Amino acid sequence: MIKLRETLYQVLFRRKDEDELQPDKKKLARVLDLMDLTALGVGSTLGVGVYVLAGNVARIEAGPAVVLSFILAAFASAFAGLCYAEFAARVPRAGSAYVYSYVGVGEFVAFVIGWNLILEYVIGTASVAKALSNYIDALLGYPVKNTMTYLFPINVSFLADYPDVLSFSLVILLSLILAWGVRESTMINNVFTVVNLFTVVTVVVTGFFKVNLYNWSIPKQDIPKYVKGGEGGFMPFGWAGVTAGAAKCFYGFIGFDSVATTGEEAKKPKRDIPLAIILSLTIITFAYCCISSVLTLMWPYYDQDIDAPFPYVYDHLGWTTLKLIVSSGAIFAMFASLLASMFSMPRILMAMAEDGLMFSMFSIIHPKFKTPLLATILSGLFAGIVTALLNLDQLMNMMSIGTLLAYSIVCICVLMLRYKTDSDVDESENEQSKDELETSGFVNAVVKYLNLSNNNKADKDTQRVATTLIISFICTSALFSFISVQSECVATVHQLCDKNDSNGTTFQPGCVNVTSNEYECVGNSIATYTSAILAIGLLLLLLLLTRQPQSNKKLSFKVPLVPLIPCISILTNIYLMMKLDIITWIRFTIWLLIGLCIYALYGMNNSTEGLKRRVELKRSRSNSTEPINQVSANL
Repeated sequence: MIKLRETLYQVLFRRKDEDELQPDKKKLARVLDLMDLTALGVGSTLGVGVYVLAGNVARIEAGPAVVLSFILAAFASAFAGLCYAEFAARVPRAGSAYVYSYVGVGEFVAFVIGWNLILEYVIGTASVAKALSNYIDALLGYPVKNTMTYLFPINVSFLADYPDVLSFSLVILLSLILAWGVRESTMINNVFTVVNLFTVVTVVVTGFFKVNLYNWSIPKQDIPKYVKGGEGGFMPFGWAGVTAGAAKCFYGFIGFDSVATTGEEAKKPKRDIPLAIILSLTIITFAYCCISSVLTLMWPYYDQDIDAPFPYVYDHLGWTTLKLIVSSGAIFAMFASLLASMFSMPRILMAMAEDGLMFSMFSIIHPKFKTPLLATILSGLFAGIVTALLNLDQLMNMMSIGTLLAYSIVCICVLMLRYKTDSDVDESENEQSKDELETSGFVNAVVKYLNLSNNNKADKDTQRVATTLIISFICTSALFSFISVQSECVATVHQLCDKNDSNGTTFQPGCVNVTSNEYECVGNSIATYTSAILAIGLLLLLLLLTRQPQSNKKLSFKVPLVPLIPCISILTNIYLMMKLDIITWIRFTIWLLIGLCIYALYGMNNSTEGLKRRVELKRSRSNSTEPINQVSANL
């Protein structure tokens, strides 16, 4: 049984050596420079969110302080982005967090992350395609919706009302563009991204002509009683509203990690990918802050439209021409976001197929186009079917949970590799210094965890201690986040549309009914004290981890302030995951079970790392039996 457990452990946690992960120059075409990568990151992120999210969060969650919500969300994303940047400097291969976790943690975790990223990109592609389809259809007077609802209605609760042929066609069209070639698709993406940024600049510049500082300091008595206006002012819903808005704004930053999937197509991956991640996050954050500031200064936060804020405001201001310009820019922005999301999906499949964890057909590179042709077409077909048939409102949270888990794993991998044993460490000096301090088991543990020997080079002992501390920090973070979320105050404050409907019994499109005008809080002193104790425990674990020596390996980019930044990112991501509802966790579990079946039935037996280990094992066994055969022959 022990032998079986050891074998299963070795199978699940076999890792790639990062020094062996040199990309194959003969496969994918290296044509992407820093500008292309930055445009890819901006285009994948600055899409639907900039035209919808600002008004939604301002009206429901944070008011004018939506600007602060975006800044907080940007910090959370930046911490994960820095970790992505370090890994991109370590592992210049296609595959993003999947490859990173394969190097840092092991094969099983890498498969789980890769499977989650497939989910993220599929749902991300489907949601953007659906939004783009609805936007175009609305501008034309809903011809697709009316026709398809009349001819092919779908009366199933968890599916769409009708098969969305337009969104399906858009996904298939862009799949063909991506399969055509990377150089061509990135040129189109660059054009879309430039138009998107031009639209953002147009919105900000024109908005200055209608700026009214009064909208950031509206007193409570001037707010209509039938709307959710909070206490008025810049932060009408307090700091709780700002943090709740930040949790929602965080999802507006999903997509920058698509830059990290281009390791085999970037001209200078170790330099350009980290720079592109940081530049794209900076541009995105600045754009979000400008857009949200102008929007809330032009029009009161409590009267924002949660679905299409800018056309709504422009209609009230009488700016019909500008409405058309911004709507056109929004379409280009969604095209860029859709293209970037679809760009990453086949490359994750290709990376997993090359490692034997997914079916080998996904790793085929077309000799002429130099793209993963079959992976691009099949993944596009799957995303198109999801877009056309599914009700995406119920699946949006699944995208968030997969992304947050991927971010967390990347940060964990950074910590693991930072405290990994240096291959050139002379352990004789370390052993001598440790032997002088060893007296008993307890004292020895104190010496190791506090590093009283002042060891400044990572070895096997310090790596083991650091791994224990990292695992303890993750478990404590999960427990702390769960207790904190469960003991939080739940605000059942919503907006009532009809002045006369004081009970909020009538639902009206675009409005939210009031169930209560007060914050209903369930206080629990035990949970509060437990959270405080766990917070102290997290701080102690962080301090102990700081005492451990780190690897001295030189990289073109390193995350600063390790272990502080990765640990903050892990805690933030786990906390946001705990904020998601139980239904999301159930659906996510079902998706994982499907992936685990693929890994158990195919990936575990066809893994290239596993095949390599089995060949080495057979070779070692044959070498060990040769002397015995020679002795028996002599006898």
